[in-house]
Amino acid sequence: MNGAPSSTWFTSAPHWEWLIVLYFFLGGLAGGSYFLAALIDLFGRREDRPLAHLGYYIAFPCIAFSGLLLSLDLTRPLRFWHMVIESNTYRPMFKYWSPMSVGVWALLIFGFFSFLSFLAALEEDHRIAPRPALRALRPPAAVGNVVAAIGGTAGFYIAGYTGVLLAVTNRPIWSDTPLLGMLFIVSAASTSAALILLLAYRSGLRTPALADLDRMDDWMMVLELIVVIAVVISLGSVARAWLNAWGVMLVIAVILGNIVPLILSWRARRLRELNVATTSVLVLLGGLLLRLVIVFSSESV
Repeated sequence: MNGAPSSTWFTSAPHWEWLIVLYFFLGGLAGGSYFLAALIDLFGRREDRPLAHLGYYIAFPCIAFSGLLLSLDLTRPLRFWHMVIESNTYRPMFKYWSPMSVGVWALLIFGFFSFLSFLAALEEDHRIAPRPALRALRPPAAVGNVVAAIGGTAGFYIAGYTGVLLAVTNRPIWSDTPLLGMLFIVSAASTSAALILLLAYRSGLRTPALADLDRMDDWMMVLELIVVIAVVISLGSVARAWLNAWGVMLVIAVILGNIVPLILSWRARRLRELNVATTSVLVLLGGLLLRLVIVFSSESV
């Protein structure tokens, strides 16, 4: 592509729209929320189990809706099954060398385990009729531990997968830094923790792990800020592609999603007040804007 800020020749832009931005955002929330819930279940206290439930309540609807968005973005959405089944032989199709194929199977596996944990959490909260089989899917039961471990691993992969997928494409910005996967993982952890905290405080849930999750979110925001700076540095001269409105929006995303929430959190601890709602909403907004900038800025080059 003539005029590109890198010496590389690029393929044409995929012309992604808001559906893909929302898919990236919701996929990160799904993977991050499940991963945090699994950590609480596997290593937390028994009284923290309701907090883990919130993570499962977030994960399954988000991954289901993000899968729908991904299908709708296809030119022919009903042909989504061609990604996993060979149309001639009707056998499962898995291409280990294709990030897209690996990602689709990861979405299906994660969707399955998040659905199991979603149902098990509903049963334990007495929101559906008692089912002993579902109770066995919850830690500390042996099967429940396996479900949480596999689902948590798949969730971690999903949280960073979209960033890695962008990095292996031959597009400006996306292909010019190896840190997009790390950035998406850290952002997913931060936004997921923020959403769990928001729902916990809105529902009146108070568990010992809330304070730990709040502190973890602060550290994730700091780490995300560091990774954003590292991404800009790693781009080198290509970073000039952000000397425009997209760069301004990236700064706004960092201010809203990292700097202001960190200041509010520090002030809240200093004055012993709670700014959970404001802080969480800002973190979520910043995470959405970050993905918008990453996706659309490359599209515009």
